[in-house]
Amino acid sequence: MIRDPETLEALLDSVRRFVRERLVPAENEVAETDEIPEAIVQEMRDMGLFGLTIPEQFGGLGLTMEEEVRVLLELCQTSPAFRSVIGSTVGIGSQGILMDGTPEQQAAWLPRLATGEVIASFALTEPEAGSDAASLRTTAIREGDDYVVNGTKRFITNAPHAGMLTLMARTDPAVKGAAGVSAFIVDTKTPGISFGKNDRKMGQRGAHTCDVHFDRVRVPAANLIGLKEGQGFKTAMKTLDKGRIHIAAVAVGVAQRILRDALAYALERKQFGKPICEFELVQAMLADSQAEIYASECMVIDAARRRDDGKNVSTEASCCKMFATEMCGRVADRAVQILGGSGYMADYGIERFYRDVRVFRLYEGTTQIQQLIIARNMVRAARRAA
Repeated sequence: MIRDPETLEALLDSVRRFVRERLVPAENEVAETDEIPEAIVQEMRDMGLFGLTIPEQFGGLGLTMEEEVRVLLELCQTSPAFRSVIGSTVGIGSQGILMDGTPEQQAAWLPRLATGEVIASFALTEPEAGSDAASLRTTAIREGDDYVVNGTKRFITNAPHAGMLTLMARTDPAVKGAAGVSAFIVDTKTPGISFGKNDRKMGQRGAHTCDVHFDRVRVPAANLIGLKEGQGFKTAMKTLDKGRIHIAAVAVGVAQRILRDALAYALERKQFGKPICEFELVQAMLADSQAEIYASECMVIDAARRRDDGKNVSTEASCCKMFATEMCGRVADRAVQILGGSGYMADYGIERFYRDVRVFRLYEGTTQIQQLIIARNMVRAARRAA
């Protein structure tokens, strides 16, 4: 749902210009240094990008899901590491507080997240609990006015820079599965928290992840999200439903950039006396990519509108995430093929995108988890109808 088309278009124009003038020229520097320049991060703060999804009453832009998607389609016409800087704050790091937090929790944290003063991370995945999030082992045991947290979280995006964590931990070890999991707001300066070294990844240099260790970390009971135990898994799933539409939009935006670069190369590169874009088999790869990008964009916008209308979009979010991220991988693969040997060389940037987008099919629920969610929702609906 777009509330004010003129205001949105002004924002989109600013983002397009920012991508064109600041982010694209910095891609190689980020790839070489594994760091995003602080000046660029500050510009993102100044533009309000950290507060895209946080309501205006807390200092954010308060975008609807459709508006957020349209911003992402523009912001992601560059290396996805730039989006990752704001991603965990805009998405799963803050949305649990927004959806289920108390007014006091929202007032304490959302304004600082909206300005980018504090970066948020979402601490769910563990060494032995990834896709099966309900089996997590990190514990938070009540002791007086605090919960004492012990455990380790793995592959936590933006953890090296985070000022707060939305933490999922087991508050009742006797209760197996999702029912024993609760959600907490954790200040990363709390004694007992330590961070592992930055992970060495296949791609997305400049976007940092690491392990987070909790050794008898005392978290005030007032930081239990919603002040209710056993609701953490529900909070996580709600944030992930929204996050999956977000990631699908990211995949579409990056795929659009990859295809644009592949087409530009095909227009200039000559073989057998003519540009390779005139060869039918190259045209087939271009056409397949364009059609799949278009289909993904339509899916993402439709799911966003449904969510804005207040509908349950669990199935649609998983469909978007599965289809768009798989699509992006195919587009990247075809782009390498169109460029041929040049596509395998670092100088052209396509091999970097090829590596960068591979993770889209893994985080916030693998493709296989999306398949399970979609099928189970279908079976559940069919049984209800019967």
